[in-house]
Amino acid sequence: MNTAPSRPPKRVLTLAVAAILLPSGLAAQEGGEFPMPVIEVIGKSDDAVSRQTGSVVLIDREALELIQPLSTDDALRRVAGINTTTEDETAIVANLGIRGLSASESKSLILEDGVPVAPGLFIGNERYFNPRIQRVERIEVLKGSASLRYGPSTIGGVVNYQTKTPDDGVLLSGRLGSFDTREASLEAGGRSASGDAFAGLVATRAESDGFMDKDYEMTDILVKAGIALSENQEVGVKFSWYENDANISYRGLLLGDYEAGATYNPAPDDYFLTDRVAFDLNHAWRINANARLQTVAYWSEVSRDYWRYNVDTAASNEAGRWVYTDTLTGNNRSFERVGLETRLQLDHQLFGLENAAEIGFRVMSEESDDTRIRATRDADRTGTNDRHRVDSADSIAAHVQNRMELTDRLALTPGLRIESYEQKRRVLTDNNASAKTSNTELLPGLGATFDLTPTAQLYGGVYRAFSPAANGVALDGLTDQNLDGERSNNYEAGIRGLQGKLSYEVAAFYMDFDNQVVTGNSDPNLSQSNAGETVHKGMELILGYELGAGFSVDANATWVPESDFQTGEFAGNRLPYAPEHLANLALNYRGSQWNAALTAHYRGSQFGDASNQVDIPDDAAGGIWGGKMPSYTLLDVMAEYDFSASLTVFGAVKNLTDERYITGLRQGIYVGPERSFEIGARFRL
Repeated sequence: MNTAPSRPPKRVLTLAVAAILLPSGLAAQEGGEFPMPVIEVIGKSDDAVSRQTGSVVLIDREALELIQPLSTDDALRRVAGINTTTEDETAIVANLGIRGLSASESKSLILEDGVPVAPGLFIGNERYFNPRIQRVERIEVLKGSASLRYGPSTIGGVVNYQTKTPDDGVLLSGRLGSFDTREASLEAGGRSASGDAFAGLVATRAESDGFMDKDYEMTDILVKAGIALSENQEVGVKFSWYENDANISYRGLLLGDYEAGATYNPAPDDYFLTDRVAFDLNHAWRINANARLQTVAYWSEVSRDYWRYNVDTAASNEAGRWVYTDTLTGNNRSFERVGLETRLQLDHQLFGLENAAEIGFRVMSEESDDTRIRATRDADRTGTNDRHRVDSADSIAAHVQNRMELTDRLALTPGLRIESYEQKRRVLTDNNASAKTSNTELLPGLGATFDLTPTAQLYGGVYRAFSPAANGVALDGLTDQNLDGERSNNYEAGIRGLQGKLSYEVAAFYMDFDNQVVTGNSDPNLSQSNAGETVHKGMELILGYELGAGFSVDANATWVPESDFQTGEFAGNRLPYAPEHLANLALNYRGSQWNAALTAHYRGSQFGDASNQVDIPDDAAGGIWGGKMPSYTLLDVMAEYDFSASLTVFGAVKNLTDERYITGLRQGIYVGPERSFEIGARFRL
């Protein structure tokens, strides 16, 4: 894991930034080759990180290969300020909270190569697709200033997954693990003799019986190609196809079985079936030495069929576990998104000062088709459609920001984003009854960086951010609820740098919500409402130290003393899924052939709902979403050995101490995976 060091210091940048960015970007250009053109999130210049006015964390490919994550959640839980709530072992759906924001609701934006990947940003249901870790080259986490450039659902920050662009040749990899886990991947790529065209493929097949017999079968295919149209223009295309059949459910164990150590699947016949097809077309144009234009057109289609058997509540309470009937419901949804985004970057002179401006524009349209199928066990995937509705949203956004270097050490970055959107709902099973609503958000911001010393940089800013209310909330009962999106004022200040063998970053943050939206407690319909004002404040500390002889230590800690409701029914209570303390510690070794790491992850106690109920209910009535989840610590050990330049073997033991812990509450208790073992290999042809 790499943290952002300070700026001008060429020494700092060379040691900490260029090592991450150059191999995949600038180094290719030096050899006459070009990288896949994409909308840049952080950027590939040697001072890209230091230009950010908020906290930045980068996890590169080398780090990902060492920690051997099964999912993106497995990688992100190691990042300062991020709390993940796992519903399944492979993070089919993404549940993450940043800086005291609830992990049960999505208030952070997930991107892949700068493009939104969640099925719906404005229409809701934004967590039904999560990029597969096998296709990821690097993870970028931006906090604080992200709202101006990327728009909705950026209150906590932005997570951008950069996908792999395969090197020339073929790379085969595979691993086996506990619970009969099997995974095989193929990476193949090639470039033209001149280096001005390339094509590549990343394909993965993974299967597992799963901890608690929550089995899955996943296939993921990513294809990239690009060509230089001229000396200053490139075009690239990306196509991806994904399918996952997972035996998971919102239902977890009832309390008695959890306390008895049970590990069975509490919903053995429920299935979450996901498919996604996506296409991106990227164009990069270096207009001149001072102007660059990046444009991406994107389309995606996601389908999610969720088949859940109904329960007999009385029988479940008597048995102490879920007892199912012979009827089931299919909540089946499909989503389509099409969008176009362009960004003009200009280096210019203003008042005799060096400036770097970005002007961006985005149009996007989303639509979902939602059906509810009533079925029986005899015909478990067909039945009667008793609810059919179509949600849609059209949005348009523009932003401008300008970084002005007032002195050699001080730079200011003011900016403004305008986001306008219209949401519609049409109910086909109610004579096509419909309703619509619209909103416009103005998101100003101001950030600054100051090079305190050649190896230390101060940064900070204040920004406005928002997250729109979903169609089902904004148009509840086919009535415009006049429900504003969640709005927050975000404040951040920090220092980052490198002093000898020590790299560090310390950040303080404060978020003030006007009208945070929360999920209702013990409501089978998961109704949402504006809960009023909330305040979140805390600090993050990130440290890295080179011990010598190949050994190093990485550590981070997050302290959120306040993440509380200020008004409304829950005034004085802490937000759900907002632990006061998070921490990670890693002891690493990197040698000529051996690499190894011992990591520890700590998550403090947290509440499951806004009422701050302490006791977890012991019955099946109304769902089990309340209760206080105890703290826990997980230890993982990983190692890899390079037999040659072509062959690497690796292995891991996850949850080394076999800790039994609760990852979340919904309709029952989600149990974290027990101790597991993995072994695998990578071979380059």
